Amino acid sequence: MHENTALIRARIRRFVSERITPALYRSSSPLTMSAWEVPDEPVPFAEAMNQGFQPFETGTLWGKPWGTTWFHVTGVVPEEWSRFNNLDTRTEILVDLGFLSGQSGFQAEGLVYDPQGRIVKAVEPFNNYVPITAGPGGVVDVYIEAASNPDVGSDWSFQPTAVGDKATAGTDPIYRMRRMDIALLDRRVWQLDRDIWTLLGLMEELSADLPRTAEILRALEAMVDAMDPDDVSGTAELGRGILAPVLALPAYASAHRVVAVGHAHIDSAWLWPVRETIRKCARTFSNVLQLMDEDPNFIFACSSAQQYAWMKEHYPQLFERIRERAIEGRFVPVGGMWVESDTNMPGGEALARQLLAGKSFFMREFGVEPLEVWLPDSFGYTAAFPQIVAAAGSKYFLTQKISWNETNTMPHHTFNWEGIDGTRVFTHFPPVDTYNSVLSGEELARAQRQYAEKGASNVSLVPFGYGDGGGGPTREMLAAAERTESLEGSPRVSIATPRAFFETAEASYPHPPVWSGELYLEFHRGTYTSQAKTKSGNRRSEHLLREAELWATAATIRTGAEYPYDRIERAWQTVLLNQFHDILPGSSIAWVHQVAEESYAAVREELDDVIATALAALAGPDAGGPVVYNPSPFPVSGIPAFSAGVRAEASTPRVTPNGGGFVLENDAVRIEIDSRGLLVSLVDLGTGREAVPAGEPGNVLQLFRDTPTQWDAWDIDQHYQRNGVELLDADSVELVPEGKGSVAVRVTRSFGASTVSQELRLDADEPTLHISTSVDWHERQKLLKLAFPFDVHADRAASEIQFGHIYRPTHVNTSWDAARFETCAHRWVFAAEPGFGVAVANDSTYGHDIGRRTRADGGTTTMVRESLLRAPTFPDPTADQGVHVFHTSVGITPDVLGAAEAGYRLNLPLREAPGAAVAPVVTSENPAIVIEAVKLAEDRSGDVIVRLYEARGSKTTGAVAFGFPFAEVTETDILERASRRLAIDSNSEDGVRLTLRAFQLVTLRIARR
Repeated sequence: MHENTALIRARIRRFVSERITPALYRSSSPLTMSAWEVPDEPVPFAEAMNQGFQPFETGTLWGKPWGTTWFHVTGVVPEEWSRFNNLDTRTEILVDLGFLSGQSGFQAEGLVYDPQGRIVKAVEPFNNYVPITAGPGGVVDVYIEAASNPDVGSDWSFQPTAVGDKATAGTDPIYRMRRMDIALLDRRVWQLDRDIWTLLGLMEELSADLPRTAEILRALEAMVDAMDPDDVSGTAELGRGILAPVLALPAYASAHRVVAVGHAHIDSAWLWPVRETIRKCARTFSNVLQLMDEDPNFIFACSSAQQYAWMKEHYPQLFERIRERAIEGRFVPVGGMWVESDTNMPGGEALARQLLAGKSFFMREFGVEPLEVWLPDSFGYTAAFPQIVAAAGSKYFLTQKISWNETNTMPHHTFNWEGIDGTRVFTHFPPVDTYNSVLSGEELARAQRQYAEKGASNVSLVPFGYGDGGGGPTREMLAAAERTESLEGSPRVSIATPRAFFETAEASYPHPPVWSGELYLEFHRGTYTSQAKTKSGNRRSEHLLREAELWATAATIRTGAEYPYDRIERAWQTVLLNQFHDILPGSSIAWVHQVAEESYAAVREELDDVIATALAALAGPDAGGPVVYNPSPFPVSGIPAFSAGVRAEASTPRVTPNGGGFVLENDAVRIEIDSRGLLVSLVDLGTGREAVPAGEPGNVLQLFRDTPTQWDAWDIDQHYQRNGVELLDADSVELVPEGKGSVAVRVTRSFGASTVSQELRLDADEPTLHISTSVDWHERQKLLKLAFPFDVHADRAASEIQFGHIYRPTHVNTSWDAARFETCAHRWVFAAEPGFGVAVANDSTYGHDIGRRTRADGGTTTMVRESLLRAPTFPDPTADQGVHVFHTSVGITPDVLGAAEAGYRLNLPLREAPGAAVAPVVTSENPAIVIEAVKLAEDRSGDVIVRLYEARGSKTTGAVAFGFPFAEVTETDILERASRRLAIDSNSEDGVRLTLRAFQLVTLRIARR
């Protein structure tokens, strides 16, 4: 071949774009339209049909941002189309709502109904056809619910925009109707187009000097030469015949095997509100069902029970069609979670409930139990997750997001992931590096090239279908899968279920490598801090749910009060939804976070009432003076865990003025606050040990420039550390009027356009300084941290995660250490030497950084910093503006159990109410066996469920007693099904004796007598 191959390729592409693409439809004819614009929020089909539709023409502007316009589309299939062979053609409506060139799912979309209100399918970019059964002369009559969703920045320029808030998005129309035609698809040309697309994609990935490359190029060139450019339809079969031999050559025996799983990653909220996600699900699922009607081999996997529940509530006919295909095994529920949640910030019980709620829904509605957890897009994965997955009865885990690492490349794609308790879960990390594949030659080649387990295993998974904003698989993708089932030079592609993939992969790789600990995403570290009010709402809701279940259980057991199953379930579902990986992380538009904060307020109101009702039942009609209820698993102020009583009397701490500052002292610690409101001394009076290094004060607010390179709300880049100031000057430092059992100092500061008021309080009965920080925040692109240097030599520091803690190094010996410069912790972090440590607890902060440095005197300072606030401008330009209140405690404690106690105490404060002493319904004799949840069983049998874990990180033995008559105690999984007896050593009249391995999670089911 003497002609330049680049010129040949250019000729082929031009032939496709100028001849084949225009010939995909043999003929078309405009349809008649009328329209009705919905005044505000979307309305159902039945309501829309009763409105006054007005004539509407192609070329007309329509659709304000976030608006809905209903189009009534009518017409007649042209009689002259009867001359075409209906085996070679197909009648379709072609719709162009004004689609932009950007991604599917980030712009206008439509849902098509027949006149009876039955959903046909959706129209959206890259999937804009609607099949028509009417023949020549037949009537066309459909309605299209068109959503004029604005593109909030899918070009990823990260520029502030007002369209993410409905109140500021404007009202001018943003789309122009381009096409509404009846058209005749030429099936033979379409098939040829798919043949060419597959071969071109494959050829581009093959080495130029391979015979196979030249063979494909020659075949494509011969196809162009043989076809008549003026009669593409008439010569399409000729062209296909020329390409058939190169398409028929089978894949190499050693070719990588790809299991292609139909998929549509639909973010439950992100650059669109939750209400639009509900409609996105309906549009995507209708596309999927239409493809299933036409292709019996098509299988689609969908996660998130919440999305199915939305369909059941809002689109019951569509849900029944989903149910039929799910029972058939083709519409496959995966993941088993309520939503694809974040896994760093939700509490342990919340992650357990994600799986409990999700799996229970799938089993109840479809008789299906997903065994794989499916989280392709969450921003890193807690080291506690393998145990939680296994405890829910699941076996497998899938993620894609770790491919986004900025610094280090994960060494495995198929491996066993080991959690903090030693549990291992078979895990796959698709080497294709996308969860939105179109099954292109480029993607398939990448999957084969990057697969890390070559020589040991040879199969990977590729999720295919338009995602993020929905859309799902298309007929073009199915055609690609068909052509690459066995094609020389390409991996072998087969469409199957996630379960089939995992079983195949596990069988072919019986001894995979092990990755131990968290799957830390070296990216999106700002998600631990962005949208602080959403994070505060989550933390408070989680603990209110714990209280509500605890006291409602106690009231049911002690008084026979009715347990509020439905109210608690609704609250949990709201909280679980808001843990979605673009809501809780703070990476959504303003509208999303406004709704989340409103829903948290409603949850708080509901649960406060549940708690008040339960406490009133426990108090009885003759309630006496106020008592305090302790929902913590640790004793507080003389009140045992899970009980009510009178707070123990304690002497008021002492306060002494000192050089413009103050010294606060109780029987355990002496604390000095200087004239700037900074913590300059924290002395353990029992040992005389000072925790604050000389000349390095704590309680220092630090303000940094926060201008990440990209992904504003998502990222904190390491270069922030080079541009910061310490806010040392105080406007005032004054003593707060003396309170009962405590002393406090108030500090006020101002900077930029913001102000801070802090109250530093010492109680009588704790070796702990409590700091309440109220920030009226009006900065932009700034990061506010609260810093505490400690005089401890700590090579590593502990951070609470779900059902335990994780140690992370304070040094940066390796690139993996250096990349972990911002980390997530729950209620506490702990830095210590043997026998002496300092715990920093919080009530709503997740982002932390902990490091160390050597001082001039040779000692070591360990610096603990909480990330309080950010102010990113994309996707929400108003993010975090306003008043925020943070509670922090700093206390001396010898070990992590003291830190855990401080964390629970701060997040589960004593609650005062009328009543009398209440004995606990459950007690643990060993403080390392921590009871996390007390509730009634999901099956409404009246059995009590107790979830507990080992908190110190070592093998532990202890008794757990129950304060009510019981018949039997069994171990269960998270779904409250009987499991193997692993933790219970023996039974007694009072309870059970347990032996737990480090961080072991145990669920007990207690049948009451």
